[in-house]
Amino acid sequence: MVIEAAVVPAEDSDGLIKPKAFVVLGDCAVSDSDQVLYEELKVHVKRTIGPWKYPRWIVFVDSLPRTPSGKLQRFLLREMGNS
Repeated sequence: MVIEAAVVPAEDSDGLIKPKAFVVLGDCAVSDSDQVLYEELKVHVKRTIGPWKYPRWIVFVDSLPRTPSGKLQRFLLREMGNS
């Protein structure tokens, strides 16, 4: 179950900007080898939002970076997305 997610731009190998998602999961844990949830999330986004908007990369994280007031720190995700 997805608790929250954030999407930032990331550059692919051709220099094009594509969406990269950072996802916080609930009760289930995902191992590096677990591609099932990864593919299910891609298919879900393609079906609900549009095939051109699906995240090319999905990173599962424990939490999203936030300020003390609770705002999402997207600049930190962009930095993570480019590394």
